[in-house]
Amino acid sequence: MVGAEYKIAVVQMDSGNDVSRNLRVAEEAIEEAAAAGAQVVCFPEMMSQIVAQGEAPASESIENGATAVLLKRKAYEKGLYIHSGSFPEYIRGEQRIYNTSMLIDSNGELIAQYRKIHTFDVTLPDGTPCMESASVKAGSEMAVAGTPFGKWGMAICYDLRFPELFRKMALAGAQVIFLPANFTRPTGRDHWEVLLRARAIENGCYLVAADQCGVKPDFASFGTSMIIDPWGNVIARASGDKPEIIYAAIDPARVGEVRGQLPVLENRRADVYGSLEKDIF
Repeated sequence: MVGAEYKIAVVQMDSGNDVSRNLRVAEEAIEEAAAAGAQVVCFPEMMSQIVAQGEAPASESIENGATAVLLKRKAYEKGLYIHSGSFPEYIRGEQRIYNTSMLIDSNGELIAQYRKIHTFDVTLPDGTPCMESASVKAGSEMAVAGTPFGKWGMAICYDLRFPELFRKMALAGAQVIFLPANFTRPTGRDHWEVLLRARAIENGCYLVAADQCGVKPDFASFGTSMIIDPWGNVIARASGDKPEIIYAAIDPARVGEVRGQLPVLENRRADVYGSLEKDIF
């Protein structure tokens, strides 16, 4: 049975290295989104803290860290679902952290988590090196969660450039895929919207992309958070340079309509190029 439409809020943030401030901003955003009738609220990558390369962030427990405690409490108080964006998760016995997303239900319970699979190890067009793997341990498991709204997939930032992950989530039934990000301005300007729309079109699903904005220690963030429908239309768009909240209605029936018109998931030729149903990660 296909669920009814629901309202989603995407929070575009300018996070810095002050955890308390960032969480205060997040709490205020949840209050505002709930007052506007949102049933789901999502945040960008590293919403609780962003530090310079080489600095150690204040890592937290996924069970009872400051970010988890706040978001679980607000989800319960407001009776809504919260996608955390991501935060630096503590790993016992490791100097590195996980870049981790949490999905919290309206009872304040953690129902799914995802640890970023692809670390951002690149050299930007301006020559700036970025080596996320120096401080972040890559995850190894895909995440697709069942909710009363439908099935939701989870990815983070650089994962956007790996279509295999998105196809595998779609094959697992994902109708909406969340992509919290901290995209740089050079790559964001040329690639952000193109890749988001491509992933939505390829898989006939919604893409919900909350991005960071503002100037960070190592680069300027692109902002321009978006919600893309299964046909590839941008149905909500934030500005590129300031914090804000954008809203859109998600219609689960629209996923079925688009996948019926363009049945790419059924028309795949796995006999020719292999099967993504295999456990490839």
